[in-house]
Amino acid sequence: METPEASTPAPAPGAEIESLAAFDAAVAAGSLAGLRLQSLDLTDRGAALLATDTSGAVFLGCPMEPAAAEKVRADGAFVFPPVPGLPFDPYRGLLYSPDALYDGLARGGYEATPDARAYHWFNRTRSDGDVFASMLRALHDDAVSDALDELLDGARVAGVMGGHATPRGSASYAAAARLGRTLARSGLTVATGGGPGAMEAANLGAYAAPHPDAMLDKACELLGAVPSFAPSVTDWAMAAFAVRERWPDGGRSVSIPTWFYGHEPPNPFARDIAKYFANALREDGLLARSTAGVIFLPGAAGTVQEIFDSATPNYYGSRGDPSPMVLVGRDHWTRELPAWPLLQALAAGRPMESRIALVDSVEEAPEALARLSSTQGAAGG
Repeated sequence: METPEASTPAPAPGAEIESLAAFDAAVAAGSLAGLRLQSLDLTDRGAALLATDTSGAVFLGCPMEPAAAEKVRADGAFVFPPVPGLPFDPYRGLLYSPDALYDGLARGGYEATPDARAYHWFNRTRSDGDVFASMLRALHDDAVSDALDELLDGARVAGVMGGHATPRGSASYAAAARLGRTLARSGLTVATGGGPGAMEAANLGAYAAPHPDAMLDKACELLGAVPSFAPSVTDWAMAAFAVRERWPDGGRSVSIPTWFYGHEPPNPFARDIAKYFANALREDGLLARSTAGVIFLPGAAGTVQEIFDSATPNYYGSRGDPSPMVLVGRDHWTRELPAWPLLQALAAGRPMESRIALVDSVEEAPEALARLSSTQGAAGG
């Protein structure tokens, strides 16, 4: 006697539906009640919406036929309609990809891309006091945070911070790229601030992790032909996409840039890009999600800010056990910008004292991070 095939259980109320496949599965299971549906084009799913319970559901930016919209509202669903004319989706359910942010680059240059258009929209609206624009930015950033948390759930994330001015073709850029590759090959998810310079190099290194070692050397050589995003972001980004096309199927890493610094374009080597409007939310989120610790390469004001943004919760223990912090460049962090002595003074006699390290070279950083992580695990146990 055959056993009837068990039906797929309906998603629990509050579950997020972020693809049409997930929508169809929920409909097949019998109910959309209480679900959160994000940025789905439901114009050809009218029959399903008319036939399915949608009570208590929330539709965020989901176009649908008028009859379907009337029915789901009658069910008691909340419908947040798409906002026309925006260069971004405030309800997005997934992180950005490089292709999404740079769509149209080859046809119209950087100014034609969604990334550039979002930056220009941000510059027009951030100082005019328009509460609607502020709400749209907040909705977008919250959706990005939610997608980032889903992506990194259970991952061991190593943050790499460093200056945006490190030029392609330099020894410092190549060293940061090798660092990203070493971290990725050790099983860590590399996360950066997502911009050019040392941040791009670390994402490039993680991208190169599945490829032979010679690939990274050649990629750095090719990128060196366009050392900076000034004067042409288009040329800078096109060089990166040429490397990606020559060596597809790169390794995964994450970048977390911001339109607050929109003059610095996002680098195309991170597979997943969590781009924010609010820089404070982005900074805190980047450091808080670097659960395996953070490596700070030589940088200027932004990197100094990140050091002490990371040190503050370590000092107070507000996120539990202190996370490892490795500063690279003894002369830089003790003479040029003496952040290390202050960090040592803050850490003295506190649990974070055993979780900080200063090393001379980038090559020493992975071992130092692993050592501090081991200390963290032992203390936590």
